[in-house]
Amino acid sequence: MKRQLIKIIGDHFSNNRQMFFLSGARQVGKTTSAQQFAESYGESFYFNWDNQRDRALILQGPDALAATINLDQLRVMPSVCILDEIHKYGDWKNFLKGLFDTAGNHLKILVTGSDRLDVFKTGGDSLMGRYFSYRLHPLSVGELINPEIPSGTLLRPQASLPDHEWDTLLSFGGFPEPFLKRNIRFSNRWQKTRSRQLLKEDLRDLTRIRELGQIEILAELIIQRAGQLTSFASLARSLNTSPDSARRWMSTLEALYFCFTVRPWHKNVSRSLRKEPKFYVWDWSVLKDRGARHENLVASALLKSVHTWTDNGLGEFELFFLRTKDQKEVDFLVSRDGAPWFLVEVKTSGKASLSPNLPYFQQAVGAEHAFQVAFDLPYVARDCFSADRPLIVPARTFLSQLI
Repeated sequence: MKRQLIKIIGDHFSNNRQMFFLSGARQVGKTTSAQQFAESYGESFYFNWDNQRDRALILQGPDALAATINLDQLRVMPSVCILDEIHKYGDWKNFLKGLFDTAGNHLKILVTGSDRLDVFKTGGDSLMGRYFSYRLHPLSVGELINPEIPSGTLLRPQASLPDHEWDTLLSFGGFPEPFLKRNIRFSNRWQKTRSRQLLKEDLRDLTRIRELGQIEILAELIIQRAGQLTSFASLARSLNTSPDSARRWMSTLEALYFCFTVRPWHKNVSRSLRKEPKFYVWDWSVLKDRGARHENLVASALLKSVHTWTDNGLGEFELFFLRTKDQKEVDFLVSRDGAPWFLVEVKTSGKASLSPNLPYFQQAVGAEHAFQVAFDLPYVARDCFSADRPLIVPARTFLSQLI
């Protein structure tokens, strides 16, 4: 499966000398996408910290790696060097700084990792100015329709996703392997294996946290409460720990791409919530409740879009929700360069009347668009973003226009 990231990598190396830092959830397709790009590019080299031979070479330093790939040879074009999971090396920043300063003009350096690359390992001089960060997300409606990123516009032209792919995305999530397998027994085993690797192996290897059992309970609580307001004091009571520990453990799960945070928007909203966030999971297929799964899928699609727009220098985009102390709420607000752009309310059924909170908040914050996204409505071949008044729109139409 060709991913939209491949073109992003190519555009980056065509226009920049900086290293390409790619982070994302475990098994989301980082290594595969990097290798697919390398195959289409020309000469490439791949090194994985988890491979004992590659690890021994990296420990010898940048000069040893440069000698291995014959960097002194004249080439028509620079080679690509992929360094996978190198952030597990305690001195990885110094290693990359040395490699880039030595070979940056003669080598395209692509670094991949299953966490945020800058969270757990510090040490060494800053890499400021030597890299740009990008994030790879699970598959989305827009990417399945067309893996090419739209040029000159933020939004895709609306298009219909085939029924079988729409149903598969809802049932099996957006991680490539279970999506392509379309097999419930495989998906169940894949989920358990990924959870074990994430909550035990990655936590053990990348952090000093010892309370692994409590973090497993926290992960289950996040799944049960996905899309709900979250109080760290309440979580702390359930975990028999302090709110500070609950907050720290939650940040760790975010860094490992188990979950992500959506915070409340409070500008120009009277009596708005300011502190309590919502949490969603990267793999929405683990959610049993249909409504929660639908909302999480939309949250993931919106997060993917704001990250991709931001990572590609198209502006500063962020994802929020809206809620007041008197219970008025809209599920999502997307901001562009600090100003509200559009609102989204998620409904399973298109029979629900338009939420009065959409026009209320649209007027309050001045958003250009407001959508009530319904999952049971058939695809409509219309541009959602051509309207400036609140509308009920099919999820298949709305999601097709996102990244």
